[in-house]
Amino acid sequence: MFCVLLVLFALTGRFSSAYSFQETRGVQDSMMTKVLPKTMKAVGLYKYLPIAETESLLNLEVPIPTLRSTDVLVEVKATAVNPIDTKQRAPKPVPPTQELPRILGWDGAGIIAAKGENTKYFNVGDEVFFTADLRRNGSNAQYVAIDEVMVGVKPKNLTFEQAAAMPLTTVTAYESLYDRLLLSEKDKGKTLLIINSGGGVGSVASQLAKNLGLKVIGTAARPETEEFSLQHGVDIVLNHTKDLIPQLEAHGYGNGVEFILVNYDPYPYWSTIMAAAKPQGRICLIVDSSGLVDIRPLKDKSLTLVSEMMATRIKYDTEDKNRYHEIFEDVTKMFETGVLKSTLTKTMSPINIENLREAHRLLEEKKVIGKIVLSGF
Repeated sequence: MFCVLLVLFALTGRFSSAYSFQETRGVQDSMMTKVLPKTMKAVGLYKYLPIAETESLLNLEVPIPTLRSTDVLVEVKATAVNPIDTKQRAPKPVPPTQELPRILGWDGAGIIAAKGENTKYFNVGDEVFFTADLRRNGSNAQYVAIDEVMVGVKPKNLTFEQAAAMPLTTVTAYESLYDRLLLSEKDKGKTLLIINSGGGVGSVASQLAKNLGLKVIGTAARPETEEFSLQHGVDIVLNHTKDLIPQLEAHGYGNGVEFILVNYDPYPYWSTIMAAAKPQGRICLIVDSSGLVDIRPLKDKSLTLVSEMMATRIKYDTEDKNRYHEIFEDVTKMFETGVLKSTLTKTMSPINIENLREAHRLLEEKKVIGKIVLSGF
């Protein structure tokens, strides 16, 4: 009888302990789940209009985004403004095809507020930075839903504003150099020409190339963009309002350069690019050409011409789309170790139509050096 009582006591204790564990875990889970509102503040549009138009951007109250299985929901702390935002907002010959209202902004930083059932990289409460999907609504809102592969852990040494400035340009520059031009440590000592080195992508690409040991030649036209280029890893700055070939020759590059990254409309530079590229060199374009170009010189020099569009892997759901997450892991380390530094130059607050209109205006008037970031609602 005594033995039976001991067994019952042990079993009862075990069941009680298991119950207590489940109860405790439930409390922990509930603490990690943010209570979300049903609606959120956002800045968006219903019509594509010039920025001076009153309805070009509107303050909105809209439902919280619905999560897909591999999405995370990010509470936005800061959102960057990029040239792609102004292009998306600009007047078009056809009405919007996306679901309305359209919320712009595909570059930002914040905190994970919720996640889909098939996510694996992040937890609620993680501080992150991200670049979002152009086909979906963006980060000019209190919350944005993003496939988690487009998200990275926010570098510990960067503020939300500094981090928000970096994802789109950094991923584009990284893919351009590593995945398209195929640069690596083996190319130490070779030369990279960056057309428009003072822009967002150019100022990150120059830092990445410098870290690989390349000689970096940039182009700029204003004293302030020349200085900005030099501060971000460029060794020599050429004036792109003048013929680049004589300037290359004057610096000892009459035989050309091995790599060229074109961060501007390649059409007006095409003959210069063909002349500046060394035989068997590689050229990467990140901007559409405004006109037709003659590709015959490529064959004569056995040149490789590649293009970079940051969202290709996510848009076409490629087998290697997790490459984005790998890139974010790498660049987070680069920021934390000082290999990369933020190119944030202007912060505006709060996130509203007045500040976004001003940011769009400055970008369209080409008066921006570095990145503009808006923070807070």
